[in-house]
Amino acid sequence: MLPALAHIDAWIFDLDNTLYPASANLFAHIDRRMTAFIGDMLHVDASEAHRIQKAYFHAHGTTLAGLMAEHQVDPATFLAYVHDIEMDILEEDAPLAAAIARLPGRKLVFTNGDKPYALKVLDRLGLGEHFEAVHDIHAMGLVPKPQPSAYAGLCQAFAIDPARAIFFEDMARNLAPAKAIGMTTVWVNNGSEQGPEAERDHIDYTVHALTPWLTSILED
Repeated sequence: MLPALAHIDAWIFDLDNTLYPASANLFAHIDRRMTAFIGDMLHVDASEAHRIQKAYFHAHGTTLAGLMAEHQVDPATFLAYVHDIEMDILEEDAPLAAAIARLPGRKLVFTNGDKPYALKVLDRLGLGEHFEAVHDIHAMGLVPKPQPSAYAGLCQAFAIDPARAIFFEDMARNLAPAKAIGMTTVWVNNGSEQGPEAERDHIDYTVHALTPWLTSILED
């Protein structure tokens, strides 16, 4: 293990655009479903629905959080609709599975999606057996990353010492609260959509592909 990471005993991973590359475009299907949901609900055209969706995403952390705050949308209805997508674009990732299996300590998924969707993605990637648990939006009490309570709740639920944890995430802004409580942070900068903020001083490592980096730290 890379000496700087020898103290880590909890490996925490975001799901979408982190455990699979943004280039897979799976989340693009969810993005379109979110736009359609808003268009149908508010009776606006696709362009306006997309504008509203992104405004809520940037202001509230997730589109769902914005819809709940502004329109009292039922989260179960929204999540069921936007996650009703085909996953045949994803393939089993044996090299990533092998690297994660070798990591010393616990491995968890920390996602603003819901657990049924996360389990489908993990199964498709061949990663399901390598993770202890999925901490999803329901476990967060529907208060998503990057709200600090989401991170505190994760640590409490699994008795995680943040100083001994590392968090991998494609959304740079979602790493700031993790760093604030003492986690080591890794930005998976693989081309996924980011918020408008420019600060990056809360990031310890920046990687463009997860598997090669995990393999390299295990070989050092």
